[in-house]
Order: sequence, then structure tokens, then C-alpha cells
Amino acid sequence: MDLRPSFDAYIRTDGVTLDDRDAALLRAIEREGSLNHAAEVLGRSYAHAQRRIVELEEAFGSLVERRRGGSGGGGSELTGTARELLTAFERTQRSFAGVADIAETVLSGEITDRDGELVTVETDAGPVRALVPEGEGRVQLTIRADAVTLTDPEDTPVPEHTSARNRFAGTVTGVESGERIVRIAVDVGADDPLLALVTEDSREKLALTRGSDVVVSFKATATRGISV
Repeated sequence: MDLRPSFDAYIRTDGVTLDDRDAALLRAIEREGSLNHAAEVLGRSYAHAQRRIVELEEAFGSLVERRRGGSGGGGSELTGTARELLTAFERTQRSFAGVADIAETVLSGEITDRDGELVTVETDAGPVRALVPEGEGRVQLTIRADAVTLTDPEDTPVPEHTSARNRFAGTVTGVESGERIVRIAVDVGADDPLLALVTEDSREKLALTRGSDVVVSFKATATRGISV
């Protein structure tokens, strides 16, 4: 099982997920005053948009009040439930963005090989491929936690089948849960643990707890370095 760091915000209930695309549809209905016009401005088919609203309402409750045509014309407007749902979704978006912005790992080491901007750096965890535009000698590497993939050791693809060539076996030493995102700390042999971000759903699927064995991987293009 491969836990890829995808942090698009969502709200889920009864097996139905409201994501950014659904939120955009609700906002367009509020703005345009019509489901038909909302679908049109978003470049979606009316039939598909209508079906999606029905699916969402089955899980979240009444979201759109539909008005029949008459002297004032027909149209649609959001219910109070829909507005509360959008507020909760926006709050979740801010939470996701805040956690992703601050979680990163810093590794230090010596450049042992250079091919243009791409270098190999010998770190305490082992050799790391990274982008270092200039300089030689000692460098400091930064790896964003949302660029790290966690994989079950029994289900890790061979290097030839993935572009994430930086790969280390490790043990989970910390699990910090938020509302939707979990920050995982993995001991890969460096002074500090390597950090990864996964969704709570993904953490449960891989049963990540302290002491779990995992493989962490990340692309060279997601690893930036500067000379120190």
C-alpha cells in the first residue's frame, strides 16, 4: 500500500466526500442563483451537477432549495446547512495549508557527485539525490513533508518503477494527529527524524503507529539544498 501525500481538503460522511470541486459547485449556485447557470459557468453538464447535488444531499442533508418558475422565475439557493458545510470546508482548507507549510526535514552532508544542478549528498541517513544549483562541499538539504511517500516494506515498488529514487527504510517514532492530517516522524538513521504528512484515512489503512516499519521515499526534484 502506497500512502502518497495528497492534501486536498475534504469533508466526509456516510461514505460520501465533499471536496474542492463540490465546494466550487455550491459557491457557484450561491453566486448565480441557479444550478443550471452554476453548471454552465463551471463548464459542467447540468445533469451531472444535479446528480452530484443529490449524492451530497443524501449524505449531508438538504443543501439546495429549488424554486419553480413563475412570475419571479425559477432558481436555486443554498440552505443554511450548505453554508455551514462550506464554512467547515474552508476551515479545513486553512488547516491543511498551515500544517503542510511548516512540516519539513533538514539533512546535512557532503556533495560527492554533481551532474549540473543535480547532486548526490552523503548524509547520516545515506546518499540523497537533490537539487543544489551551485557550490561544493557541505550542504543543507530541505525536504518538505508533503513530498514524502510512505510505503509498506512488503509492498514497495522497485526503483525502476518509480521516479522517487531517494528511499530509506525506517521506523515510526512519532504520530501527531490533527483534525484531518497526521504528521509522521520516521527514524532513518539521521540525527533528526524524517517527517511525512498523510491523511488520517491513509494512516489507518497502513496502521501506522510508533514502532511501525515503513519505507520513505521522495524525489530528487523535491529535495532542495544550499551550501553551508
